Amino acid sequence: MKLHTFLILILCIVFGACNNSNSKTTQITSEEENQEKTPSLLGVWERTSFYNYGENGKVMDSFASSDANRHIKIFTPTKVMWCRNIEADSIEWFGYGRYTLTDSLLTEVLDYGSVEMSKYIKQNPEFVFHYNLEEDKYSQIQIDAEGHPLFAENYIRLE
Repeated sequence: MKLHTFLILILCIVFGACNNSNSKTTQITSEEENQEKTPSLLGVWERTSFYNYGENGKVMDSFASSDANRHIKIFTPTKVMWCRNIEADSIEWFGYGRYTLTDSLLTEVLDYGSVEMSKYIKQNPEFVFHYNLEEDKYSQIQIDAEGHPLFAENYIRLE
């Protein structure tokens, strides 16, 4: 009888330990799933369209990107680099620098760029955008001093 009670006690301890182990695994899995659901700007992006806004804050016109006008952006944990290919214009466009994110602002501070872009960088190297980020797409919206949208660039994730 003592042996029988001892075996039942051992089995309860083993099953209890297995059950605790599973709850920890489930908790870690839920935390990992939440981290995976949080969209990240890290990666390679291609611009799909460009919006111009009117005075009323509504899209006035839009332009779809094409092979003749491609724009790619790459974000690492601290750096941003973008390049733009416009077949109709022989002037190259690219920029490189660092960026920061808040809950609503993307700030790019460019260190250098192509000859044409360097003209803008010399005037002001900081470019501030409102942004909307989803898992595989994001938009960056240029806002004027009064808080009205001027234009938006819309991107999809390539990688």
